[in-house]
Amino acid sequence: MAILDINKENFQTEVLESQIPVLVDFWAPWCMPCRQVAPLIEKLALKYALKLKVVKVNTEENIDLAISEGLTSIPTLKLYNQGLLVAQTSGNMPEKELEAFLSRVLE
Repeated sequence: MAILDINKENFQTEVLESQIPVLVDFWAPWCMPCRQVAPLIEKLALKYALKLKVVKVNTEENIDLAISEGLTSIPTLKLYNQGLLVAQTSGNMPEKELEAFLSRVLE
């Protein structure tokens, strides 16, 4: 499953109404930690393609959505399941730590 770019208009449909868990990556092009974690997120999107939807929100282009989601730093990863926020974390993290984060809804 390809990683989708999400905005205020499709957040409800793609994230909150999703039939499978969703990992939302809030990022910005100028953010070095965001760029460092991006390849790992892409790898996990492929690995869990049938179990997890992965989407990205460019906070520079979607300031209103970032504010409404209460972001205080980026990268911020939010994990939704059945429309509910079940976990969130900020900053760059190693692959094992990210997989442990995802295991909250994948097991």
